[in-house]
Amino acid sequence: MMTWREIHKSFLGKLKNIYPGGEAAAITDIIFSHFAVISRQQIIMRGDEEATPGLVNQLDTAMEKLLRHIPVQYITGFAWFCDIKFAVNERVLIPRPETEELVKHAADFLKTNKGKKVLDIGTGSGCIPVSLKKIVQDAEILSVDISGEAVRIANENALINNTTVEFLEMNFLDEKSRDALGEFDVIISNPPYIPEEEKNLLDKNVVMHEPHLALFVPQQDPLIFYKKIQDFADDHLAENGRIFLEVHENFANGTAGLFPKEKYECTVEKDISGKERMVLISRCR
Repeated sequence: MMTWREIHKSFLGKLKNIYPGGEAAAITDIIFSHFAVISRQQIIMRGDEEATPGLVNQLDTAMEKLLRHIPVQYITGFAWFCDIKFAVNERVLIPRPETEELVKHAADFLKTNKGKKVLDIGTGSGCIPVSLKKIVQDAEILSVDISGEAVRIANENALINNTTVEFLEMNFLDEKSRDALGEFDVIISNPPYIPEEEKNLLDKNVVMHEPHLALFVPQQDPLIFYKKIQDFADDHLAENGRIFLEVHENFANGTAGLFPKEKYECTVEKDISGKERMVLISRCR
């Protein structure tokens, strides 16, 4: 039998073969906390204790998945976003910290705005609408996604987190479908925006396991979703309404340029890494 200290050292050593040291340590902490319910500090204190065979098998299985570049969030079945726990699987994107900033901008506006009708486009796990509803409890939120499985998971997350959000399976690129929607004070979206030719620039765990439908757009039309959002906003964004978009860092200004200056005011914002990843839009006419 191996001790906790020996198992932890071995686990971390294997992960360092495919992840940088800091990331390997963070993933190791998540796995040990989830399966063994033991923290790094407890391993230091109880390191000479032997682990049970059952737990060792669980850790071995987790390691096999990690070595196949399966993201740790898909192994544990959850991810944290805005301090809220969300169920995730390979049918939905893993929520990113950068998107939390988009939620904060939208929440700050909704807190002071009289109208609180929100449309979220491309819900995935439901992290954006559920988090917004948690922060602004009187917001009325409709969230759409082309994936029925994503809608199912988003509904599950709304239920788990005791929030009321309406989810709808819809192809937003289909003009006839989206024209049936009403008027909104806020439109928020983190749509697919990575050109297909950039697949080889992404980490293996992203390309091999996260849903391509939620990641990639045609190389010849990388702004396709933003064009449809702009077209939709002309007839469906309330007077003085706002649009909050997460974008590709190389296309922030291009996205802003889609919104005519005589109707909209656009601001490009940087994320926590200093990249231009958000476009905030106000309707002025």
